[in-house]
Amino acid sequence: MRTLRSQTRWMVAIVGGFCLVAAAVTVAQRPTLPVPVSATDAHELSTVFRGVAQKTLPCVVTIETRQKVRQARVEDGADPLERFFEADPRFREFFRQMPRQRQAPERTGMGSGFIVDASGIIVTNNHVVADADEIVVRLHDGREFKGTNVQTDPRTDLAILRIEVGEPLQSLRFGDSDGVFVGDWVVAVGNPFGHELTVTSGIISAKGRGPGIAEREDFLQTDAAINPGNSGGPLLNLQGDVIGVNTAISSRSGGFDGIGFAVPGRMAWWVVQQLIEHDEVRRAFIGITIQPVTNDLAEHLELRVGEGAIVTQIMPDSPGKTAKLEPGDVVLSLDGKPVSGPRSLQGIVERLNVDKTYSIEILRNGKRQKLPIILKEMPNDYTMANVLKPEPAVPEKESDEAVLAVDSYGFKVRNLTPEIAEQLGIEDESGVVVSSVDGDGAASRVLSVGDVILKVSNQPVDNVDDFNQVLAKADPQKGLFLLIKSGNATRFAVIRKAD
Repeated sequence: MRTLRSQTRWMVAIVGGFCLVAAAVTVAQRPTLPVPVSATDAHELSTVFRGVAQKTLPCVVTIETRQKVRQARVEDGADPLERFFEADPRFREFFRQMPRQRQAPERTGMGSGFIVDASGIIVTNNHVVADADEIVVRLHDGREFKGTNVQTDPRTDLAILRIEVGEPLQSLRFGDSDGVFVGDWVVAVGNPFGHELTVTSGIISAKGRGPGIAEREDFLQTDAAINPGNSGGPLLNLQGDVIGVNTAISSRSGGFDGIGFAVPGRMAWWVVQQLIEHDEVRRAFIGITIQPVTNDLAEHLELRVGEGAIVTQIMPDSPGKTAKLEPGDVVLSLDGKPVSGPRSLQGIVERLNVDKTYSIEILRNGKRQKLPIILKEMPNDYTMANVLKPEPAVPEKESDEAVLAVDSYGFKVRNLTPEIAEQLGIEDESGVVVSSVDGDGAASRVLSVGDVILKVSNQPVDNVDDFNQVLAKADPQKGLFLLIKSGNATRFAVIRKAD
């Protein structure tokens, strides 16, 4: 013990000496030091969190769902257990009087929600209440009510339901999620693991996330603890306004790993208003598929990374088709609002009025222009086209006339014949088909055998001759700007020559 103590004193002396030296340097250089957090500051922050909790808890609810598991009807004599008991005369009459349908077991679920109207309108997630046969809503004070009149929007994973209480309820209001910044404090409230209402805090970790769990995504990411059961609960700012609806977590363990996602409040409030007014969400749509402007594409198009969204496909009989949009157009703005990517354009479009004409600004072949477009209501069954790519089945036999070797780019193409188009499962016969790709070439990161190249440098190519002509004029510094069809999906990509 003595030795340990003497060593400790020595270490303290060294550290103290270092501090004295550091202090001398500090006095000489006089840098700006951060103001230390006082006990008063900490107490004030604690008071803010307490105020948010007191304001929020009476408005947050626990949602329990029950769903019957449907089973096929048991045919006469098909159930071994029934045959066993019917062999005994004491049980035979009992089974004859029983329904032939066995009692269906129940599947239960639990989530969270919050009141947004004094009449009893509650917001939650679609996945919390979807397909439920019975919904029980438990208020903060323990009272329970039956949830009715459920309206859902699977595209955003949001839903509303109603309870009849007979008296006005405390409710929360939606705040400005667009005015929330990375690093801002937030509070999450919900029902994690069935432990009733729980308050956690954290910050906004990121904005504009799209982890691929819903069709319409522009999630807020937070490190406030969100666990199973928190789904549908509110994410709040320090004024107690809802700036998000907690929806999902990214987790390896199934529990909180520091990454949670919430539907931004602005999107959620618009969806809620639509569900309240129309019992469904009425969205405008253009009828195009789009992709972001990546670094390679931005350099080729002479745009900033993330500026605009590139049109890759136009659906038949759609507003985009009527407006004469073309694959390769870059949508820069709509209704005067700048576009900064696919999710940005989707967010602008869906909230505009149906059957109204708007101005859409595009970049086409290096020139900016504006086109009028009349938006239509999105059909209920409208969804993204199937992007699964079929197994390539390009015939091995190749003729010298039909094959083009692009050695410097690392791939070969050939004419797209009716036979090859049928084998690839595509209807049109324009373009050239990729017949081989060098695994070590520049094209290996972009192309696969069976891909169809429709355009090069925004010029249509119907055959190998067209491809050759456009290739001869291509700028080697910029590379090949290709419109590629993989299965039913199209996309743009840039391939540069290997060094």
